[in-house]
Amino acid sequence: MRRLTPALALGLATLVVAPSAAQATDHRLPRAAVRDSFGTKASYVPQQNARTYQRPPAGFVPVFTENVSRHGSRAATDSEDGDLILALWDKAQDEGQLTRAGREFGPKVRALLDAMSKVGYGNLSGRGKQEIEGTAVRMEQRLPGLFRQIAKDGDKIDVVSSGQGRAVDSGNLFAATLGNTDPALKPLIGPARADANLLYFHKAAGGAAYRDYIDNDQRLADTLKSLAGRPKTHRAARSVLSELFTPAFVQRITDGEFASIGTEVQAAQAVFNLYAIAPAMSEESPGGKGWGMERYISRGDAAWFGYLSDVEDFYEKGPGFAGSDITYKMADVLLDDFFQQVEAKRAGTSDLGAELRFTHAEEIIPLAALMKLPGSTQGVTAEKPYTYADNTWRGASVAPMASNIQWDVFRKGSTYLVRMLYNEKETPFKTGCRPVAKGSKFYDFNELERCFKRS
Repeated sequence: MRRLTPALALGLATLVVAPSAAQATDHRLPRAAVRDSFGTKASYVPQQNARTYQRPPAGFVPVFTENVSRHGSRAATDSEDGDLILALWDKAQDEGQLTRAGREFGPKVRALLDAMSKVGYGNLSGRGKQEIEGTAVRMEQRLPGLFRQIAKDGDKIDVVSSGQGRAVDSGNLFAATLGNTDPALKPLIGPARADANLLYFHKAAGGAAYRDYIDNDQRLADTLKSLAGRPKTHRAARSVLSELFTPAFVQRITDGEFASIGTEVQAAQAVFNLYAIAPAMSEESPGGKGWGMERYISRGDAAWFGYLSDVEDFYEKGPGFAGSDITYKMADVLLDDFFQQVEAKRAGTSDLGAELRFTHAEEIIPLAALMKLPGSTQGVTAEKPYTYADNTWRGASVAPMASNIQWDVFRKGSTYLVRMLYNEKETPFKTGCRPVAKGSKFYDFNELERCFKRS
């Protein structure tokens, strides 16, 4: 979950909170709910065993593949969360106001911050590198015939990124891994290039209207303020802090004695953010055994703050408000590129065997909404806002670290078929697109052009 936007901070700060003790939360949550609590910081897991993929129809051979991938797991972008909670922790330690768990917490946080500093804030972690390497190896294993033909024909492999550090590093690592898997491909992998308009569009010229929506849309501000500013947020915050500090110290935080450091919600959110980023840094933990940050926040409290993180991403990047495409229309430039690459292959004007793109959650989430991928099909109204109870959108499923969308293209004569993988799971195209046969995951490219109104 990101640190609070001004609208969220205002909504939380103006609520009156009863001084009663925090309510207990249920630790017994299903495994899916635990993963959901990490939001878009969830680590990558392939969603299907490649041995279960459908075979292409008889006579069709792979001729092209393309993807767009989020960068792999990374360190936090800065030390702000750790700095905030350690400032409170130091005061509580000086006054003897730590719980038993709290006494363990401070050194753990300092060790985690040291590890992230060594990796470089915002940079790929060891786990992130493994995620990217794994997707590269599995791509080659999934399409061995294609890559043999690429090597034989001397087709090119294009690597393009947003130009931002961790996306650049992910692209370079993917390409290097692909080359190491099949050395014949190495001379065919072009120099990595950057295209912000294509892969960082939320910050480029094409995202101007979107940025205005984020900064100035009153309905958005009111909705985020309302959803985050519920009493349950304060109860959860007090519950989180009660794991670390004595009741008297928690009350002082609630009363605003340490407002120059942070409110109770900001302090609890800092604990949650450390919990959420810790798995991404598992390779850098002592013995690679993990940081154990889940010991300092109950599953129920983590689930609530994970939901609030999803609230922001849903409204700011995902399906958002029904009847409006402001959060995802800008992703059309990326979907266009997917189509253009296949069109050029069909026309015989492309010498590419693979197009590999590397970007960020801010691009994957809108693209998923634009394409109406599973979980990203349902907008909401102001009267009936986004909740887990009636909406399937989850950041951990839509855009975890190293999330990816891939199109594999197969040819027989003049007919081209496309199979889509979403986080390496065979995934149907949106409702209204007809596969070549009932239950098939293969689509005639002409049909996709019709379905997406390309022709």
